[in-house]
Amino acid sequence: MTTITERKSTPTFLTPILTNAELVAALFSGILILIAWLLGNAQQETSSIIFYLLAFAIGGYAKAKEGLIETFKEKELNVELLMILAAIGSSIIGYWTEGAILIFIFAISGALETYTMNKSKKEISSLMELQPEEALRLNNDGTTSRIAVSELVIGNQLVVKPGERVPADGKVISGTTAIDESAISGESIPVTKQLHDELFAGTVNMSGAITMEMTKANKDSLFQKIINLVQSAQDEKSPAQQFIERFESTYVKIVLVAVAFMLFLPHFLLGWDWNTTFYRAMVLLVVASPCALVAAIMPATLAAISNGAKVGILFKGGVHLENVSEMKAIALDKTGTLTTGKPVVTDFFVRSDLDRISTLTTLATIEGQSNHPLAQAITAFAKSEGIGHLPLIHIEDKPGFGIQATIEGETVLVGKPDFVNKNDAFSFYNGIASSLTEEGKTVIFMRDEKGIAAVAALKDTVREEAKAAIKHLQSLGIKTVMLTGDNEKTASVIAKEAGIDQYIAECLPETKVKHMKELLKEHSFVGMVGDGINDAPALATATTGFAMGEGSDVALETADIVLMKNDLSKIAYSVKMSRKMRRIVKQNIVFSITVIALLIVSNFLQVVDLPLGVIGHEGSTILVILNGLRMLNRNI
Repeated sequence: MTTITERKSTPTFLTPILTNAELVAALFSGILILIAWLLGNAQQETSSIIFYLLAFAIGGYAKAKEGLIETFKEKELNVELLMILAAIGSSIIGYWTEGAILIFIFAISGALETYTMNKSKKEISSLMELQPEEALRLNNDGTTSRIAVSELVIGNQLVVKPGERVPADGKVISGTTAIDESAISGESIPVTKQLHDELFAGTVNMSGAITMEMTKANKDSLFQKIINLVQSAQDEKSPAQQFIERFESTYVKIVLVAVAFMLFLPHFLLGWDWNTTFYRAMVLLVVASPCALVAAIMPATLAAISNGAKVGILFKGGVHLENVSEMKAIALDKTGTLTTGKPVVTDFFVRSDLDRISTLTTLATIEGQSNHPLAQAITAFAKSEGIGHLPLIHIEDKPGFGIQATIEGETVLVGKPDFVNKNDAFSFYNGIASSLTEEGKTVIFMRDEKGIAAVAALKDTVREEAKAAIKHLQSLGIKTVMLTGDNEKTASVIAKEAGIDQYIAECLPETKVKHMKELLKEHSFVGMVGDGINDAPALATATTGFAMGEGSDVALETADIVLMKNDLSKIAYSVKMSRKMRRIVKQNIVFSITVIALLIVSNFLQVVDLPLGVIGHEGSTILVILNGLRMLNRNI
């Protein structure tokens, strides 16, 4: 049985050491440096140098290996090489302690950067562990057999017992249970699942045993898509990070050229002795290295992506994080995004000579034979009013108009005004239909042989969380625009109810793209939120496309950011997080450049010695990385 506990590997006493091997090596090199320093003070020079060399090898191995491999692979110089040369140069002129401390602090900063990356990738590891390896397949003869998930095919019927993880995407075909979907949506409250309800791989069956049918291949499951999205996000670098990495190689070459001049020119131009000249060249090699600048962006970006993944916001790359911080306007689809996407009955009026419940029963009986969303809404309303089992009757569908039914020999019509007599429809109940239409509601009429018997008004309701999300976005200075295929009146009412700044009605998929391009001309950085296939072109056109997690596969593939909880408030969270990251990156860049400039000038003025240069340079790198780690804090 693939249960939650069986998926976790048992840690050993070596696990923490292996996980943090780089940090352990750095700390051990620090101990060796201390021993070497004590031996040096005790006049044990040979032993002292041996321990310094061990400290160099153990502390500097990881970064030296990384630097050399990258140099040969990319054929580009990097900051790791500068550190190696600086440490060797310090040793040549007898500054063993300073060289060793340089390696020690460089190793600590490298270990801290690795920790940051591992922390951000932890989301992937935890997701991978949630994937079941086996499933209990229901055979044709009623028996079950446990097989590998990789062998499952679409259409397989699977039994999921309490405590087990759902092995594949599918739907319930028998049984009722509560499913913990926190791995998918981040929502901790279990969701009740009944016949035909959708199930997602990796979620946990909390109570009853159920039988499900697999509807998607494992590679197409929502769970696998989440893993792929987070992986691609961590691999994709932002424009700022790409620039820094291109800049690094050029900068390293400039530093090496400057150091080469520093080895000779001060001796001839300024009269420095050779020892001072070489010493100052080594200090320049240390303080001019752009370690802090290189670490200014990536740790903060990875931490932000990890933060987003924890709260159900999946970024497909660092570039989208940058774009969100610049967003000036956002367009939102109406149905399923701002609204629930399911119409509900808001008003029901009955002719004075009829009983309300019996009339509603008649209407629901007729509509109960139809699969139309409006018919289903009326049936649901009837059930909420206490009307139980509805009998089957003969109906005749009139496409584009409504339904004609025969009940106990009497003809009853249900549908549009033109179908039931427009004049009678709009004069019924003191012309209530006109008022309802002005409110953006869809009006359905029922007519018997005496005239209009009843009128029902339906409306797609605005999500309560959508109203709060719109206000939040507006407080951040972002203009909100609703793009909808609905008519002008309905769009106007929904926009007003949701608090939208601007709305554009009667939009087709191609016209949504047209309006998106116009918004881009006006605001440069524009977001788009949608959940359907018809939203995909606009999502692709926008600077940043947000897809609702329950949306279509096309929307999920096209969007740049996926909101797994279908919670619009996460858009404002992503904007604030992105802006915080931008502030942190700016702080890091300004701070690192300032420190480098001060140290270089101080070196020329012979104010900074090698130990202080090492501490200033490597200390600034550690501070920059720690500042980037602030993005892991969910208090944005």
